[in-house]
Amino acid sequence: MRPDFSFEPLTPTAFLRRSAHVFADRVGVIDGDVRFRYDAFFDRCLRFAGALRGLGVDAGDRVAVLAGNTHVLLAAHYAVPFAGATLVALNTRITASDVAYILDHAGVSVLVHGDAYEATAAQAAREARRRVMLVSAGGNADALEALIAGADPLHEPVDDERSLLAINYTSGTTARPKGVMYHHRGAYLQALAMALHMRLDADSVYLWTLPMFHCNGWCFPWAVSAAGATHLCLPKLDANTVWRHLRESGVTHLCAAPTVLTMTAWAPEASRLAQPVHVATGGAPPTPALIERLADLGMQITHLYGLTETYGPSVICDWRSEWDREPLAEQARRKARQGVANVIGEPIRVVDANGDDVPRDAQTMGEIAIRGNNVMLGYYRDTETTERSCPDGWFRTGDLGVMHADGYVELRDRAKDIIISGGENISSVEVEQALTSHSAVLEVAVVAGPDEKWGEVPIAFVTLKEGANASDDELIRHARERLARFKAPKRIVFGPLPKTSTGKVQKNVLRDRLHDA
Repeated sequence: MRPDFSFEPLTPTAFLRRSAHVFADRVGVIDGDVRFRYDAFFDRCLRFAGALRGLGVDAGDRVAVLAGNTHVLLAAHYAVPFAGATLVALNTRITASDVAYILDHAGVSVLVHGDAYEATAAQAAREARRRVMLVSAGGNADALEALIAGADPLHEPVDDERSLLAINYTSGTTARPKGVMYHHRGAYLQALAMALHMRLDADSVYLWTLPMFHCNGWCFPWAVSAAGATHLCLPKLDANTVWRHLRESGVTHLCAAPTVLTMTAWAPEASRLAQPVHVATGGAPPTPALIERLADLGMQITHLYGLTETYGPSVICDWRSEWDREPLAEQARRKARQGVANVIGEPIRVVDANGDDVPRDAQTMGEIAIRGNNVMLGYYRDTETTERSCPDGWFRTGDLGVMHADGYVELRDRAKDIIISGGENISSVEVEQALTSHSAVLEVAVVAGPDEKWGEVPIAFVTLKEGANASDDELIRHARERLARFKAPKRIVFGPLPKTSTGKVQKNVLRDRLHDA
């Protein structure tokens, strides 16, 4: 017998091929006025791959895409690997100089860009040390459309499932961004995990509120297609458009960082939905106040946790039906935990400085450690950092947490965000949750501020809800009623919070403000 009849290398692009057969006549992609049935989208991706080959892209080459959540970037998640190349999805909010650095570091030969990013792409190409071919997509000069129309279909088979599928660059807030390498096998399995845990099916409509460039959209570009569901593209994020789609477009699922959900949940347009919407959130712990608010609006929230290095969410707060009988406040407390490994992952650990597991007492803090199929191949062209991040076969996340008796992990802080005041460790997350329980508070970020006596103390940056009022003394008293006195913030600073393109609060910016003051 042939030895290969029982093995097929895993690749997430196989999901589109299947849906093009099984759901050929179903609408798979909606982007404004543009709609693609699954069979047409599959053909388009194959011709997109052929167009890349016509531009000189060979197997193993790097193709970058600078675009919003459009059908162009979605198609690139299939077309680039169909051409045997590696996808580099670029953050749309970084500078042209950062783009140029990534083009050089990744060895990109072709940069496909949306019309809104033409100036950034052009400047990056001028600054790059290597020759990069620019291909416009959309607008009056849609070169990509003409290339696809004249191309033959191309589908390079995947011989090695652990070969390079994508390189995703970290935000680089404190140093140059690192290139995180994804392989086909990891993306395939992670996509299946997301489809299963979020209960996607062929009748689901997934609203693209999460940036597709961020961890390849947590692998949902492949997960949604695996289920035969509908991709509802959202090139620009604003609360009014989100609520219009929630009410008019049959949306069943979306993913977003807690800050995006906060913007949405307390928007003027917000009101209880006629049908439930499944929401996944990660990037920072959602506060119990946010979780309760989403429940009031008819949104069923699932808390996820992960990093770029773990294909996005590698941990899920797997919900148990018996918890539905608990008071809403207790349910919110449980949902604020990060949880357990997703269905394809190895059990999550919380380890001390020696690499030993901490007690399951929900008190002893350690660093969260992860391993398995949904952990990166490593950092591209950075062996030293790769080895340092995985000293014993377990990837160190840099996040501090505790392990509960039931095996659920709870994040307490980033290692760099922990506040050490007079020798005592203070979790910024704990202080933030105390403050967001106040009815006037919309968002909070707590960071360490310098103090002559204690070394450093908690300082809270607070955004109030529209039309709400609260004084700094009132908020400090509110926190002291819920925390040990030394944990309460010593100062409140009101105003909007600086955020990254993926909705994370930039605590490094807030710390700099305090030290520069």
